[in-house]
Amino acid sequence: MQLLNDISRQDDCVGSGALAERGWTVAAIRRFLGEPDRTAPNPVFRSAGPMRLFSLARVVAAEQTEQWQRWRERAVQRSARSRAIADARRASLLAEIAALDIRVPRIPMEALAELSVIHRNRRVQEQAGYCAEPAAVEDVDTATLQRWMVNYLRHCTTVYDAALDGLYARIGRAEATIALRDTIYAVIAETYPGLADEARRQVALQRTLQSRTR
Repeated sequence: MQLLNDISRQDDCVGSGALAERGWTVAAIRRFLGEPDRTAPNPVFRSAGPMRLFSLARVVAAEQTEQWQRWRERAVQRSARSRAIADARRASLLAEIAALDIRVPRIPMEALAELSVIHRNRRVQEQAGYCAEPAAVEDVDTATLQRWMVNYLRHCTTVYDAALDGLYARIGRAEATIALRDTIYAVIAETYPGLADEARRQVALQRTLQSRTR
């Protein structure tokens, strides 16, 4: 993207990326500038259409007109209102998550281990279509078994799937999903102190994965 912007500024011309940095939108370009002053091949994506380049002098002249400045002021106001509405909706959604009564079932550890292994085997069966060698509690090392136990408790928390379904397409869904997940892990750690380290490990892992996808 930086390469495209640098190239679009050559020869006293700017492209759409540089114009966007100055506050222009596609509609504003069409309204105030019209056709480009010249075009150039896209240096990064050869199959893409040519880059539309506009004379910087013409851009500056347009920005100094009363019509453009009135448009820009209204655009800034609309953007601020949109952000305020989005922030309010995001805060409301996070408040809903905070108000959820999230609990995990209290199960004796031996029974929880058995249920967790069964749950793991079932998920392997569902995902792969078969489970050639189902695991057994006595064959699983402690770290793996604790990971499966935390996974089982997270998935059997009844509010989890229902809450996620309710988050679909809502503003703030990503933040709310993280808050919901972290809250469930915290409840697991509080209910099962022996699984607290594994719950915290999974929270840290999820946050690392989340940061890599940004």
